[in-house]
Amino acid sequence: MPVNEYALRKDLCSIGKNIWMRQFCAGNEGNHSVRVTPDRYLVTPTGLSKGFLEPEDVCVCDAAGKLIESNARGRRPSSEIKVHLAIYKHRPDIGAVIHSHPPHATAFAIAGIPLPEAVHPEAEVFLGKVRTAPFAMPSTHELPASLIPLIDKETNTVLMGNHGSVSFDVDLTGAYYKLEILDAYCRILLLTKQIGRINFLSQEDMKGLLKVKQAFGMQDARLACADSGCIGSDNQAFLATFDDHPMTASCSCEGGAVSHGSGSAKPRMDEATFEATVQAITDQIMAGSRN
Repeated sequence: MPVNEYALRKDLCSIGKNIWMRQFCAGNEGNHSVRVTPDRYLVTPTGLSKGFLEPEDVCVCDAAGKLIESNARGRRPSSEIKVHLAIYKHRPDIGAVIHSHPPHATAFAIAGIPLPEAVHPEAEVFLGKVRTAPFAMPSTHELPASLIPLIDKETNTVLMGNHGSVSFDVDLTGAYYKLEILDAYCRILLLTKQIGRINFLSQEDMKGLLKVKQAFGMQDARLACADSGCIGSDNQAFLATFDDHPMTASCSCEGGAVSHGSGSAKPRMDEATFEATVQAITDQIMAGSRN
């Protein structure tokens, strides 16, 4: 069946509108693409908000990132096309790539804190292990070079150090879903930090969940190594951010068991002390105003 390129262009625009509406990109940030053939790619243009894309703005590139058709509006492809093409070359099964700056996920990329595992079923099933690449200069070949070593046959999302995220799938809708799930998961993690406590799934629960994932037709190599403690081995970095809370959680990386203990929270001021402090400050202010 022949590919309807105009329909793909419209899809690029509608996904771009969703990305903009969800505030995953500001201004003219971000870029996304679809693979039409091994030497034909539809790519969003540089310098244009993803919320205002029209089909005529979309660029057509070859596998080297060069325009192979003159754009009706004089648009040029995103300078990050290098990232997209490197992923397509590395993973021939991939049909679409989205690079974005989802704020909650980007916060983890900026902090250099790996996303914890064994927390949320949807994240485990639809994202799996999300790795973080070191910072690399945007618009250069350093950026794809920092990402490709982290992408195996099961990877669909990578955080980009101090930058954002890249998600990919067989089609554009699937890649967009990964982006939404990523930022929702990171938002949930940040909310648990505000609450001050997090419970991890047990080793047995994780094994059961990964078996369910496998039954859905999605493979996850962690199922084979769960008993050796491969799940949650990077969780401590996120747990360390709970140190200022009265209750903290710690994970035994050998199986994901959770223990709770006292944190280093500062003692709270009782009501009488608080009122006395307020009164003392008020007296000082009033005395100063009379001088």
